Amino acid sequence: MNKSSNRGSIVLYATFVAALIIQVVPLPLWAHQARPDIPLLVLIYWSMALPGRIGIFAAVAIGIIVDALTSSLLGQHALAYALAIYIVLIMHKRLRLLPMWQQALTVLVILYIERLIAALILGITDGLLPDMLFWLSPLIGMFLWPWIFILLREIRQNFRIQ
Repeated sequence: MNKSSNRGSIVLYATFVAALIIQVVPLPLWAHQARPDIPLLVLIYWSMALPGRIGIFAAVAIGIIVDALTSSLLGQHALAYALAIYIVLIMHKRLRLLPMWQQALTVLVILYIERLIAALILGITDGLLPDMLFWLSPLIGMFLWPWIFILLREIRQNFRIQ
């Protein structure tokens, strides 16, 4: 492994660490459930850009870390992230060719799949039905997608991550 490849890997992992930090930044109670799933958005980008390096194993690992950081049921995010990244890996070649607005709509569907899994798990384990703010999170994630895509693409190009 050469020096630039090693540096690229460190930067790649740093983007996940930054996403995890953003995920646990305290928010007001009313905004907590509407928080977009930044680690999943970062996973979607990297699995779309580098499907050989970031796949289902990375999704499960990041999901377990998110479960631990957010005191969720262990495996809840891991299951949802693995399913979401599986969908991205199946479609990654088509996703890369889509215009940004179609990518954002596809990301919206993937984020709603994650929310549906979370709602099912909450319903089964706690008997709770999520409120409207719970379903707003993927919509916010869709609007953040172009910005996250552009930022991570710049990072990937500047550090020559392959």
